[in-house]
Amino acid sequence: MEFIVALKGKVNYPLTLDPSVWIFDDRKEDLNTLFESDKSTESEQEKYLKEVSAHWDRELQEGAIPPSEQEKKKPKTTLKETLLTGSFAMSLSYFIYNAQPNPDAEKVIIESGDGNVEITLKEAQNGYFAFSNNGKPLKEDGPVHFYFADGRNKENPIKYISAITIL
Repeated sequence: MEFIVALKGKVNYPLTLDPSVWIFDDRKEDLNTLFESDKSTESEQEKYLKEVSAHWDRELQEGAIPPSEQEKKKPKTTLKETLLTGSFAMSLSYFIYNAQPNPDAEKVIIESGDGNVEITLKEAQNGYFAFSNNGKPLKEDGPVHFYFADGRNKENPIKYISAITIL
């Protein structure tokens, strides 16, 4: 079984994707929270103001907590622990953008061991490639699984993917 995925077809730059190195990519997303419907759309400034406000209110009510006490209260999860136990996905849009599809490209064929699946280019650009489950690469039915952006195939992703062909 190969652990690479070809991105080919009506593109200026055919790509060979190696999902085994994506674990180190900062663009990866947590697969367990990817399809939560209550994703926040608030701006960074709004988020910052809410955090500062909550911190100020807590200090007024409880008093200031010395930094050494704060560190004791927080459970420490290291990046290594997260990577070794997490399930991750990567947006397919990064790769399609880099491949530079031709202006007349409209469809995408996902070549799978279970049969080819034809979707629109927009669906592919909005979709995700899962590449890790509980810290392990998808060796049995991978190397990647495809998920639609709206999560409609969350329970049954497209597996055994060998290539993406843009038509």
